[in-house]
Amino acid sequence: MQPTLVILAAGMASRYGSQKQTQGFGPSGETIMEYSIYDAIRAGFGKVVFIIREDFADAFKAQIEPKLVGKIAVDYVYQALEKFVPADKMPADRVKPWGTAHALLCCKGVVNEPYAVINADDFYGRDAFEKASKFLQNECNDTTWAVIAYWLRNTLSENGSVSRGVIDVANGAMAGINERTKVSGTPDNMVYEDEAGTHSLPADSVVSMNMFCFAQSFTSLSEQMFAEFLETAQGNAKAEFFIPIVVDGFLKRGLGETKVVPTEAKWFGVTYKEDAPGVQASINALVQSGVYPSNLWA
Repeated sequence: MQPTLVILAAGMASRYGSQKQTQGFGPSGETIMEYSIYDAIRAGFGKVVFIIREDFADAFKAQIEPKLVGKIAVDYVYQALEKFVPADKMPADRVKPWGTAHALLCCKGVVNEPYAVINADDFYGRDAFEKASKFLQNECNDTTWAVIAYWLRNTLSENGSVSRGVIDVANGAMAGINERTKVSGTPDNMVYEDEAGTHSLPADSVVSMNMFCFAQSFTSLSEQMFAEFLETAQGNAKAEFFIPIVVDGFLKRGLGETKVVPTEAKWFGVTYKEDAPGVQASINALVQSGVYPSNLWA
């Protein structure tokens, strides 16, 4: 069975200030996620599922669908605030959806095969999709998930600090993940900041860029944990239910392991508006070196 690629594209792009999911960066106006889809098709993925907001669905579909006709199966999931939320658990002043794990929970009944999940606005690279596809087709099951892990040095922004989930690895599997904020520096001298001050980060740290490989057990566990989350988050209009919360629960409840699959790929993305020219230059360089054609879908 061919795996599915799930793309998280419902974010409000608050830091970037626009719908960066649909901004063109490639020579022929390709979005960042189109390069992910192109790489996924070559790696053996059979379907792409976009998680989007229903209020911009028509514009999104009009831009994306014509390019993918005949190349890969396409489906959509709408992340909505009220999904999987009992009326008595809904904060009156809640505005935005509940986070990335809630977004994947909204795929219940639509995605029924092993799948990889990515962010729409991150460039992951061909090697990451090849390794994800291989894992999904050969190893993924209800007790074995994976995170595609990046070397921290390959995930920095030149235009400001970033937040990264630094992975603790034990016997090739995730033993924990620590969110490090205000990560900056050079590959030889990386640091992060927190309330206690500035701390060094090992050069060989591996981090999550939110590219995971899951089986259907993720859906059942996230539904259970989301109900628990709503109980503890009552009255908190800003609480969010993120994918690493479920991955951590999977480990701590003894339900299985999340393998750490490292990639040599270099990440880039548009965390800040100032990142956009660099992203465009990076894509152009890959086109000029023959990694991608000048028009992905010609």
